[in-house]
Amino acid sequence: MKVEHPQAYQFIMQEELYLLPEDQLSAASSPIVPTDDQVSDGIDAVSEPIQPATTPNQETEIAASTVIAQPVQETPKPPFNYWGENKKQFLILVNYSWVEHIPDEHRVALESILSRKGLSKEDVALLNVNATGPVQLSELTTYFNPTRLVIMGNNALPTGIGNLPINKAVQGKKIHVLYSFSFADMMSSNENKKAFWEQMKTL
Repeated sequence: MKVEHPQAYQFIMQEELYLLPEDQLSAASSPIVPTDDQVSDGIDAVSEPIQPATTPNQETEIAASTVIAQPVQETPKPPFNYWGENKKQFLILVNYSWVEHIPDEHRVALESILSRKGLSKEDVALLNVNATGPVQLSELTTYFNPTRLVIMGNNALPTGIGNLPINKAVQGKKIHVLYSFSFADMMSSNENKKAFWEQMKTL
């Protein structure tokens, strides 16, 4: 039967229409083809790079890694205040609490002893350890680089030198050492003067 007007179907077919099971499967299996606009939108979304999120801890670590450590500058120790010029690396240690270097009376005696050895003030370095306080032997050897060392009295002994025989010259690896009387002890005893001079001649 041919129907001229589609609206006439509602009067001719009054029953409800249902899809058979095979018709439902056929409709589900039909692929949905995306439009060109949908495909283009998907490509643009994938092509954008994904930036990793930075946590607060990572930001702190990055900032800390850029800090440049500054070198620690050590304050150099002041040079020793000594008498003489140390041209021949001859170091003499004394201890006087009332003068800067050595009393005039003892200085004259020292200059006489040095001249008998062919030495002068320019050849030696006389250090009053009372002005420096306790001083390490290593500090003295580093600063003066002595080849001969005379220690005048037990209160002039540097720290770390160990036990030394009294008034007997000792030859070390690099330094010839004489531990003897102080000038005060020698000035009052001719025997001490003679014993000291005998050892000084070997230096």
